[in-house]
Amino acid sequence: MGKTAPVTSRRALLRALTATPIAVSTAVVSPWGEALADLHKRYGDSPATLVRTKEGRSLSRFRYHNAESFLPDREPGLNRDWHQFLYRAGIAAQLGLSSHLLDVGFPDGWCARHIGLRVAKSLAYANVTGLGHDCPDMTRLAMVLTPYWKWNQPRLFGEPEPDDGGFTVDEVRPLLRALLDRVHDVTGHRRPNGWRREHRDARS
Repeated sequence: MGKTAPVTSRRALLRALTATPIAVSTAVVSPWGEALADLHKRYGDSPATLVRTKEGRSLSRFRYHNAESFLPDREPGLNRDWHQFLYRAGIAAQLGLSSHLLDVGFPDGWCARHIGLRVAKSLAYANVTGLGHDCPDMTRLAMVLTPYWKWNQPRLFGEPEPDDGGFTVDEVRPLLRALLDRVHDVTGHRRPNGWRREHRDARS
């Protein structure tokens, strides 16, 4: 019986990314290399060089905390403004996903150039680099939120509305909560100050 190849833990891989830049190209250079190369090819993106730094980790934590602050359930009045609710949902989702991407070493400039406000693309890159949030409903919602600026645009008379996928407020809220909880778990970032009280108040 042959020996089973050892599974590289996410923690061990991130330590390696901190020490040595990983250039993602057509060559398989890490457990994520092949999947990343496939995404680069699918989207026509230039290769990313993953390098974990203290600055990136700090920015990652800042983005996660901002994601929590942008959750639309913090403003009950948004329930009556569906477009603004989805706009805030898109911001929260993208900030959370950005937190993960920065944590694993994606350069912020690369993300701005190649991902921008496309939540679905951000989710795809996050999932192939260890986020592991393979939720079909979140994937569908990410498409609805891509690009999220469309939910904040004025509509001319007769102009069709963007497709909301048939989602409701009560469906979107737990999907966003689950996404940010996953980002919190995977990155290990502490919750924002006052999170427990605010989270309890939002559920009451």
